[in-house]
Amino acid sequence: MPPESETESETGGSHRKLIYLKIGAVAGVGGAVMTIIVVVLIVVLTRKGRSMRFVGDDANALRNNQGVDMRSFLFDLDVLIAATDNFSTKNMLGRGGFGTVYKGRLQDGREIAVKKLATNSMQGKEEFENEVRVLLKMQHRNLVQLFGCCVQERERILVYEYLPNKSLDKFLFDKSKSAILDWPKRLNIIMGVARGLLYLHRDSVLRIIHRDIKASNILLDHQMNPKISDFGLAKLFHDEQSRHRTRQIAGTFGYMAPEYAIRGFLSVKSDVFSFGVLLLEIISGRKNYDRQLEAENQELLKLVSRLTILMFDFHRVICVHVIVFNYIYVAGTAIGRRREANGIGGCDDWYIS
Repeated sequence: MPPESETESETGGSHRKLIYLKIGAVAGVGGAVMTIIVVVLIVVLTRKGRSMRFVGDDANALRNNQGVDMRSFLFDLDVLIAATDNFSTKNMLGRGGFGTVYKGRLQDGREIAVKKLATNSMQGKEEFENEVRVLLKMQHRNLVQLFGCCVQERERILVYEYLPNKSLDKFLFDKSKSAILDWPKRLNIIMGVARGLLYLHRDSVLRIIHRDIKASNILLDHQMNPKISDFGLAKLFHDEQSRHRTRQIAGTFGYMAPEYAIRGFLSVKSDVFSFGVLLLEIISGRKNYDRQLEAENQELLKLVSRLTILMFDFHRVICVHVIVFNYIYVAGTAIGRRREANGIGGCDDWYIS
């Protein structure tokens, strides 16, 4: 049997080892917890820093624009909150893929349309930049006017002129309102959109392709004059550039040109195709795709294509009849002149039934 002193020594050593193990375990767990906390803090601060830089970069980019009074262009967030009654749903004009539009009234009495973009959408950020870049210096009677914007507290807000009649589709596809659009008004809308596109494609500093011409993006003022809106998908070209190929297809199906939708070829012709679809909608008073109709008539373009073929065939038949009629008339005239020369009678004696 070992001496008592040795037993106590061994017992004390084991106890100390156990204490050290517990301390080490606690320290290890504490270190792991601290590591997790530090990582979380780094992630949070990084995201916050990015968001702050994001807003700051947007504001700096706007301030760097030359020739624009940025003091009047940048709106304070509190002003827009007051104008829209804190973005109340009763003031909501519409909702899109990138944000919501509200009606507002400034302290000076001006009515405005406030487009509040989604804060968590990177695509919304691109739309915001495009809208500002395109409309900041663009002035045309058939383009919607951008009053300014707000880049504050991670908010990205665009402020436009308010157009009381809203968008063309609200009249065109509503049977109770479509009668308001008589033929002179429809022609005026067609000509106005055409003038706006001509300005974007030829007369502006940069060649601009809208990429989303459709009835819901044509706004109407109190006199039913059209204004092209929603430049979030617009593509800016230099004068020497006429065509661009992209893998990021954006727009609305039914209005997109085939070479763009299938192969990504983008040019001013893409807008012209969309304008052609819109033109057919304005003339026919129906959507380019309507599921409520019979299957063979649901797609407007296919229907127009069939009608065009029928009209072409009809035109050929008419042409043949006109040619035959002309031959008969020429022959009759010649005979009449001969009869007149022989003293028998003139051309007035000829009747074609």
